[in-house]
Amino acid sequence: MQHERVIAYASRQLKTHERNYPTHDLELAAVVFALKLWRHYLYGERIKIYTDHKSLKYVFTQKEINMRQRRWLELLKNFDIELTYHPGKANKVADALSRRPEAFFLNTPKEILEDLRKIGIEVICPITDVIWKNLQVQSSLIDRIKEAQQSDSKLQKIWKQTEAGLQTGIRKHPDGSLRFGDRLCVSSGDLRTEVMTEAHNSQYSIHPGSTKMYKDLKQTFWWHGMKREVARFISRCLVCQQVKAEHQRMAGLLQPLPIPEWKWEHLTMDFVTGLPRIQRGNNAIWVIVDRLTKSARFLPFRVGQSTEILAEIYMKQIVSQHGVPVSIVSDRDTRFTSHF
Repeated sequence: MQHERVIAYASRQLKTHERNYPTHDLELAAVVFALKLWRHYLYGERIKIYTDHKSLKYVFTQKEINMRQRRWLELLKNFDIELTYHPGKANKVADALSRRPEAFFLNTPKEILEDLRKIGIEVICPITDVIWKNLQVQSSLIDRIKEAQQSDSKLQKIWKQTEAGLQTGIRKHPDGSLRFGDRLCVSSGDLRTEVMTEAHNSQYSIHPGSTKMYKDLKQTFWWHGMKREVARFISRCLVCQQVKAEHQRMAGLLQPLPIPEWKWEHLTMDFVTGLPRIQRGNNAIWVIVDRLTKSARFLPFRVGQSTEILAEIYMKQIVSQHGVPVSIVSDRDTRFTSHF
Protein backbone atom coordinates (compact mmCIF):
# COMPACT_ATOMS: atom_id res chain seq x y z
CA MET A 1 0.00 0.00 0.00
CA GLN A 2 0.99 3.64 -0.55
CA HIS A 3 -0.80 6.54 1.13
CA GLU A 4 -3.31 4.07 2.59
CA ARG A 5 -4.30 2.81 -0.88
CA VAL A 6 -3.66 -0.68 -2.20
CA ILE A 7 -1.50 -0.56 -5.34
CA ALA A 8 -0.60 -4.22 -5.89
CA TYR A 9 -1.46 -7.77 -4.92
CA ALA A 10 0.72 -10.87 -5.23
CA SER A 11 0.24 -14.59 -4.66
CA ARG A 12 1.66 -17.92 -5.73
CA GLN A 13 1.20 -21.60 -4.98
CA LEU A 14 3.33 -23.38 -2.44
CA LYS A 15 6.13 -25.47 -3.85
CA THR A 16 6.33 -29.15 -2.96
CA HIS A 17 9.05 -28.75 -0.33
CA GLU A 18 7.35 -25.67 1.17
CA ARG A 19 4.30 -27.72 2.19
CA ASN A 20 6.45 -29.27 4.92
CA TYR A 21 7.42 -25.89 6.42
CA PRO A 22 6.14 -25.05 9.91
CA THR A 23 3.71 -22.14 10.18
CA HIS A 24 6.40 -19.72 11.37
CA ASP A 25 8.57 -20.43 8.32
CA LEU A 26 5.60 -20.14 5.96
CA GLU A 27 4.74 -16.70 7.32
CA LEU A 28 8.37 -15.62 7.03
CA ALA A 29 8.55 -17.02 3.49
CA ALA A 30 5.61 -14.77 2.54
CA VAL A 31 7.52 -11.74 3.84
CA VAL A 32 10.62 -12.74 1.86
CA PHE A 33 8.50 -13.27 -1.27
CA ALA A 34 7.02 -9.77 -0.99
CA LEU A 35 10.42 -8.15 -0.41
CA LYS A 36 11.96 -9.86 -3.45
CA LEU A 37 8.99 -9.04 -5.68
CA TRP A 38 8.77 -5.33 -4.83
CA ARG A 39 12.40 -4.62 -3.97
CA HIS A 40 12.51 -1.78 -6.55
CA TYR A 41 9.93 0.07 -4.42
CA LEU A 42 11.41 -0.81 -1.04
CA TYR A 43 15.16 -0.19 -1.20
CA GLY A 44 16.03 2.85 0.87
CA GLU A 45 12.50 3.27 2.23
CA ARG A 46 10.98 2.69 5.67
CA ILE A 47 8.69 -0.36 5.33
CA LYS A 48 5.82 -1.48 7.55
CA ILE A 49 4.87 -5.15 7.32
CA TYR A 50 1.59 -6.27 8.92
CA THR A 51 1.23 -9.94 9.83
CA ASP A 52 -1.27 -11.97 11.84
CA HIS A 53 1.52 -14.27 13.09
CA LYS A 54 2.68 -12.71 16.33
CA SER A 55 5.97 -14.62 16.63
CA LEU A 56 7.37 -12.83 13.55
CA LYS A 57 7.76 -9.71 15.69
CA TYR A 58 10.71 -11.40 17.39
CA VAL A 59 12.39 -12.83 14.31
CA PHE A 60 15.39 -10.49 14.67
CA THR A 61 15.92 -11.27 18.36
CA GLN A 62 15.14 -15.00 18.68
CA LYS A 63 18.10 -17.04 19.87
CA GLU A 64 17.73 -20.28 17.95
CA ILE A 65 17.18 -20.19 14.20
CA ASN A 66 17.63 -22.82 11.53
CA MET A 67 19.74 -22.51 8.38
CA ARG A 68 16.76 -21.51 6.25
CA GLN A 69 15.88 -18.66 8.59
CA ARG A 70 19.52 -17.52 8.65
CA ARG A 71 19.51 -17.26 4.86
CA TRP A 72 16.31 -15.23 4.90
CA LEU A 73 17.57 -12.92 7.66
CA GLU A 74 20.52 -11.99 5.45
CA LEU A 75 17.98 -10.70 2.93
CA LEU A 76 15.82 -8.95 5.54
CA LYS A 77 18.80 -6.96 6.81
CA ASN A 78 19.04 -5.19 3.44
CA PHE A 79 15.72 -3.42 4.14
CA ASP A 80 14.51 -0.96 6.77
CA ILE A 81 11.65 -3.09 8.16
CA GLU A 82 9.12 -2.62 10.93
CA LEU A 83 7.18 -5.82 11.61
CA THR A 84 3.76 -5.12 13.16
CA TYR A 85 1.31 -7.66 14.55
CA HIS A 86 -2.21 -7.30 13.13
CA PRO A 87 -4.81 -9.67 14.66
CA GLY A 88 -6.59 -11.93 12.21
CA LYS A 89 -10.03 -10.85 13.41
CA ALA A 90 -9.26 -7.23 12.48
CA ASN A 91 -7.98 -8.14 9.02
CA LYS A 92 -10.83 -7.40 6.66
CA VAL A 93 -11.00 -7.84 2.89
CA ALA A 94 -9.31 -4.94 1.07
CA ASP A 95 -11.66 -3.21 -1.35
CA ALA A 96 -9.46 -0.23 -2.32
CA LEU A 97 -9.06 -1.35 -5.93
CA SER A 98 -12.81 -1.58 -6.49
CA ARG A 99 -13.84 1.78 -5.04
CA ARG A 100 -15.72 4.25 -7.17
CA PRO A 101 -13.63 7.18 -8.51
CA GLU A 102 -15.96 9.68 -6.80
CA ALA A 103 -14.62 8.49 -3.44
CA PHE A 104 -11.08 9.53 -4.33
CA PHE A 105 -11.11 12.89 -2.56
CA LEU A 106 -12.75 11.46 0.53
CA ASN A 107 -9.59 9.50 1.38
CA THR A 108 -6.94 11.51 -0.48
CA PRO A 109 -3.81 12.05 1.64
CA LYS A 110 -2.93 15.61 2.58
CA GLU A 111 0.34 15.40 0.63
CA ILE A 112 -1.47 14.87 -2.70
CA LEU A 113 -3.98 17.62 -1.97
CA GLU A 114 -1.09 19.96 -1.19
CA ASP A 115 0.57 19.10 -4.51
CA LEU A 116 -2.68 19.83 -6.36
CA ARG A 117 -2.91 23.19 -4.59
CA LYS A 118 0.68 24.10 -5.55
CA ILE A 119 0.07 23.56 -9.26
CA GLY A 120 -3.13 25.61 -9.12
CA ILE A 121 -5.77 22.89 -9.57
CA GLU A 122 -9.09 23.65 -7.87
CA VAL A 123 -12.45 21.90 -7.72
CA ILE A 124 -15.29 24.38 -8.22
CA CYS A 125 -18.76 23.01 -7.53
CA PRO A 126 -21.61 25.11 -8.97
CA ILE A 127 -25.18 24.99 -7.72
CA THR A 128 -26.01 22.07 -9.97
CA ASP A 129 -24.87 18.60 -9.01
CA VAL A 130 -21.51 18.07 -10.72
CA ILE A 131 -19.06 15.29 -9.98
CA TRP A 132 -15.44 15.61 -11.02
CA LYS A 133 -14.65 12.24 -12.56
CA ASN A 134 -10.92 12.26 -13.31
CA LEU A 135 -7.84 14.38 -13.89
CA GLN A 136 -5.78 13.79 -17.03
CA VAL A 137 -2.13 14.85 -16.99
CA GLN A 138 -0.15 14.89 -20.25
CA SER A 139 3.59 15.20 -20.66
CA SER A 140 5.05 18.03 -22.71
CA LEU A 141 8.08 15.93 -23.70
CA ILE A 142 6.80 15.06 -27.19
CA ASP A 143 6.00 18.71 -27.95
CA ARG A 144 9.46 19.81 -26.81
CA ILE A 145 11.09 17.15 -29.02
CA LYS A 146 9.15 18.46 -32.02
CA GLU A 147 10.24 22.03 -31.27
CA ALA A 148 13.89 20.99 -30.88
CA GLN A 149 13.81 19.30 -34.30
CA GLN A 150 13.34 22.68 -35.98
CA SER A 151 16.64 23.99 -34.57
CA ASP A 152 18.69 20.78 -34.97
CA SER A 153 21.02 21.37 -37.91
CA LYS A 154 21.92 17.68 -38.33
CA LEU A 155 18.31 16.51 -38.55
CA GLN A 156 17.40 19.33 -40.94
CA LYS A 157 20.40 18.46 -43.12
CA ILE A 158 19.37 14.78 -43.28
CA TRP A 159 15.79 15.83 -44.08
CA LYS A 160 16.96 18.04 -46.96
CA GLN A 161 19.06 15.16 -48.33
CA THR A 162 16.01 12.91 -48.11
CA GLU A 163 13.89 15.45 -49.97
CA ALA A 164 16.57 15.64 -52.68
CA GLY A 165 16.51 11.85 -53.02
CA LEU A 166 20.12 11.39 -51.82
CA GLN A 167 19.10 9.04 -48.98
CA THR A 168 16.05 7.44 -47.42
CA GLY A 169 14.92 6.84 -43.86
CA ILE A 170 13.71 10.10 -42.31
CA ARG A 171 10.27 11.29 -43.40
CA LYS A 172 7.92 14.12 -42.57
CA HIS A 173 4.96 13.09 -40.41
CA PRO A 174 1.52 14.70 -40.88
CA ASP A 175 1.89 16.40 -37.49
CA GLY A 176 5.02 18.20 -38.79
CA SER A 177 7.63 16.15 -36.91
CA LEU A 178 10.59 14.27 -38.39
CA ARG A 179 10.43 10.50 -38.00
CA PHE A 180 12.64 7.56 -38.81
CA GLY A 181 10.01 5.10 -39.97
CA ASP A 182 7.37 5.45 -37.25
CA ARG A 183 9.88 6.51 -34.59
CA LEU A 184 10.25 10.11 -33.42
CA CYS A 185 13.71 11.60 -34.05
CA VAL A 186 15.23 13.05 -30.86
CA SER A 187 17.76 15.89 -31.03
CA SER A 188 21.07 15.67 -29.20
CA GLY A 189 21.44 17.20 -25.75
CA ASP A 190 19.28 17.22 -22.64
CA LEU A 191 16.23 15.77 -24.38
CA ARG A 192 17.96 12.44 -24.98
CA THR A 193 19.06 12.31 -21.35
CA GLU A 194 15.49 13.07 -20.23
CA VAL A 195 14.07 10.31 -22.44
CA MET A 196 16.56 7.76 -21.08
CA THR A 197 15.99 8.89 -17.49
CA GLU A 198 12.23 8.47 -17.90
CA ALA A 199 12.71 4.97 -19.35
CA HIS A 200 15.17 3.88 -16.65
CA ASN A 201 14.72 5.78 -13.38
CA SER A 202 11.04 6.70 -13.29
CA GLN A 203 8.50 5.01 -11.03
CA TYR A 204 6.98 3.23 -14.04
CA SER A 205 10.26 1.41 -14.80
CA ILE A 206 12.41 -0.82 -12.62
CA HIS A 207 15.93 -0.05 -13.87
CA PRO A 208 15.91 -2.36 -16.92
CA GLY A 209 19.15 -3.57 -18.51
CA SER A 210 20.61 -2.01 -21.63
CA THR A 211 19.06 -4.55 -24.04
CA LYS A 212 15.55 -4.31 -22.52
CA MET A 213 15.68 -0.52 -22.30
CA TYR A 214 16.94 -0.18 -25.90
CA LYS A 215 14.14 -2.43 -27.21
CA ASP A 216 11.56 -0.36 -25.32
CA LEU A 217 12.89 3.00 -26.50
CA LYS A 218 13.38 2.04 -30.14
CA GLN A 219 9.65 1.39 -30.50
CA THR A 220 8.99 5.14 -30.12
CA PHE A 221 12.25 7.12 -30.44
CA TRP A 222 15.30 7.18 -32.71
CA TRP A 223 18.66 8.91 -32.82
CA HIS A 224 22.07 8.03 -34.23
CA GLY A 225 24.11 5.78 -31.90
CA MET A 226 21.09 5.13 -29.68
CA LYS A 227 22.14 1.66 -28.50
CA ARG A 228 25.62 2.87 -27.55
CA GLU A 229 24.26 5.84 -25.58
CA VAL A 230 21.77 3.64 -23.72
CA ALA A 231 24.56 1.25 -22.66
CA ARG A 232 26.71 4.19 -21.53
CA PHE A 233 23.80 5.70 -19.56
CA ILE A 234 23.12 2.44 -17.70
CA SER A 235 26.81 1.93 -16.91
CA ARG A 236 26.68 5.21 -14.94
CA CYS A 237 23.54 4.27 -12.95
CA LEU A 238 24.56 4.01 -9.29
CA VAL A 239 21.50 1.92 -8.29
CA CYS A 240 22.25 -0.71 -10.96
CA GLN A 241 25.88 -0.89 -9.90
CA GLN A 242 24.97 -1.35 -6.22
CA VAL A 243 21.98 -3.70 -6.47
CA LYS A 244 22.27 -5.82 -9.59
CA ALA A 245 24.46 -8.89 -9.28
CA GLU A 246 26.74 -10.28 -11.96
CA HIS A 247 25.27 -13.31 -13.72
CA GLN A 248 28.65 -14.93 -14.24
CA ARG A 249 30.46 -17.79 -12.62
CA MET A 250 32.98 -16.74 -10.00
CA ALA A 251 36.50 -16.54 -11.41
CA GLY A 252 38.18 -17.86 -8.27
CA LEU A 253 41.61 -16.97 -6.90
CA LEU A 254 44.43 -15.78 -9.11
CA GLN A 255 46.80 -18.61 -9.99
CA PRO A 256 50.46 -17.54 -10.47
CA LEU A 257 52.13 -18.82 -13.61
CA PRO A 258 55.18 -21.07 -13.16
CA ILE A 259 58.57 -19.44 -13.78
CA PRO A 260 59.91 -20.36 -17.26
CA GLU A 261 63.10 -22.43 -17.45
CA TRP A 262 64.24 -21.41 -20.95
CA LYS A 263 63.92 -18.30 -23.06
CA TRP A 264 61.22 -17.97 -25.74
CA GLU A 265 59.38 -21.09 -24.58
CA HIS A 266 56.60 -19.26 -22.73
CA LEU A 267 55.20 -16.11 -24.32
CA THR A 268 52.56 -13.45 -23.65
CA MET A 269 50.91 -11.51 -26.46
CA ASP A 270 48.35 -8.76 -26.92
CA PHE A 271 47.24 -6.16 -29.48
CA VAL A 272 47.61 -2.36 -29.25
CA THR A 273 44.93 -0.80 -31.48
CA GLY A 274 43.51 2.65 -32.15
CA LEU A 275 46.78 4.02 -33.57
CA PRO A 276 46.99 6.39 -36.58
CA ARG A 277 47.37 4.69 -39.94
CA ILE A 278 50.81 4.83 -41.60
CA GLN A 279 51.66 4.78 -45.31
CA ARG A 280 51.76 0.98 -45.47
CA GLY A 281 48.22 0.81 -44.08
CA ASN A 282 49.11 -0.58 -40.64
CA ASN A 283 47.28 0.91 -37.68
CA ALA A 284 47.95 -1.54 -34.82
CA ILE A 285 50.88 -3.27 -33.07
CA TRP A 286 51.12 -6.91 -32.03
CA VAL A 287 53.22 -7.10 -28.83
CA ILE A 288 54.90 -10.46 -28.08
CA VAL A 289 56.94 -10.74 -24.86
CA ASP A 290 59.18 -13.55 -23.60
CA ARG A 291 58.22 -14.21 -19.98
CA LEU A 292 61.73 -15.21 -18.89
CA THR A 293 63.97 -12.52 -20.40
CA LYS A 294 61.20 -9.87 -20.78
CA SER A 295 62.43 -9.19 -24.31
CA ALA A 296 59.65 -8.02 -26.62
CA ARG A 297 58.86 -7.97 -30.33
CA PHE A 298 56.55 -5.37 -31.86
CA LEU A 299 54.89 -6.50 -35.10
CA PRO A 300 52.85 -3.94 -37.10
CA PHE A 301 49.60 -5.08 -38.73
CA ARG A 302 46.27 -3.73 -39.95
CA VAL A 303 43.05 -4.12 -37.98
CA GLY A 304 40.69 -6.38 -39.90
CA GLN A 305 43.32 -8.74 -41.29
CA SER A 306 42.34 -12.40 -41.16
CA THR A 307 43.76 -14.83 -38.63
CA GLU A 308 45.60 -16.66 -41.44
CA ILE A 309 47.62 -13.54 -42.25
CA LEU A 310 48.44 -13.01 -38.55
CA ALA A 311 49.59 -16.62 -38.28
CA GLU A 312 51.84 -16.14 -41.31
CA ILE A 313 53.40 -13.03 -39.73
CA TYR A 314 53.92 -15.00 -36.51
CA MET A 315 55.67 -17.85 -38.34
CA LYS A 316 58.01 -15.50 -40.20
CA GLN A 317 58.90 -13.21 -37.30
CA ILE A 318 58.83 -15.47 -34.20
CA VAL A 319 58.89 -19.18 -35.03
CA SER A 320 61.63 -18.83 -37.67
CA GLN A 321 63.96 -17.16 -35.12
CA HIS A 322 62.97 -18.63 -31.74
CA GLY A 323 61.18 -21.89 -32.49
CA VAL A 324 57.71 -23.09 -31.52
CA PRO A 325 56.75 -21.97 -27.96
CA VAL A 326 55.48 -24.31 -25.27
CA SER A 327 52.70 -21.97 -24.03
CA ILE A 328 51.10 -18.65 -25.00
CA VAL A 329 49.28 -16.41 -22.51
CA SER A 330 46.73 -13.99 -23.97
CA ASP A 331 43.38 -12.34 -23.26
CA ARG A 332 39.99 -13.36 -24.65
CA ASP A 333 40.36 -11.61 -27.97
CA THR A 334 38.43 -13.46 -30.68
CA ARG A 335 41.60 -13.79 -32.74
CA PHE A 336 43.19 -15.75 -29.89
CA THR A 337 40.14 -17.83 -28.94
CA SER A 338 39.13 -18.80 -32.49
CA HIS A 339 39.36 -22.41 -33.68
CA PHE A 340 42.11 -21.49 -36.17
